[in-house]
Amino acid sequence: MKGDVLSLVRGRHGHFAYESGHHGDLWFDLETLCQRPDILQPYAAQLAARLKPYLPDAVCGPLVEGAFIGLLVASELPCDFTYASRFAPSFSHAFFPIEYRLPPALYPLVSGKRVAIVNDVISAGSAVRGALRDLQSHGAIVVAVASLVMLGDAFADFAAQQKIPVESLAHLPNNLWTPAECPLCAAGMALEHLAIS
Repeated sequence: MKGDVLSLVRGRHGHFAYESGHHGDLWFDLETLCQRPDILQPYAAQLAARLKPYLPDAVCGPLVEGAFIGLLVASELPCDFTYASRFAPSFSHAFFPIEYRLPPALYPLVSGKRVAIVNDVISAGSAVRGALRDLQSHGAIVVAVASLVMLGDAFADFAAQQKIPVESLAHLPNNLWTPAECPLCAAGMALEHLAIS
């Protein structure tokens, strides 16, 4: 399964600044993930099967690719679907500075409802954390988080603290550092600023 999912995207190694504020050495070009929905659909069906026991009333996916996966999963369950859009502050050194917000017209869809957050790939989980904050602020009960691939354990540790179950089809080790702890910075390796969580 792991190899199959990852064959849908191109990965590369380097020195990357992620949306969460962390640094890492692995990047996936996720824009190509949803190029063939017919190929992706069986993976969405597997995620839906894992989420079904949580009885979600709705699925929320962070834009962009997470929302596409979420829409496919919602159609498999079947249940309602919503998404969270990315809002970035103009300047911030804080970790997890990015916000993800639901469209106001969809607030009633989640208020008092059981919601599963679905994403494509999660490392530190910036997009999922942002969606979680906004969902909870509008009265949603987040019952689970699901992703095609989990990178490392940073988000799983956070979810455990929040008592939110996490489901994924594949799990890969991942290096994630604060800028102060980053060995690639210490070695003087050029940094690319990208937006994976």
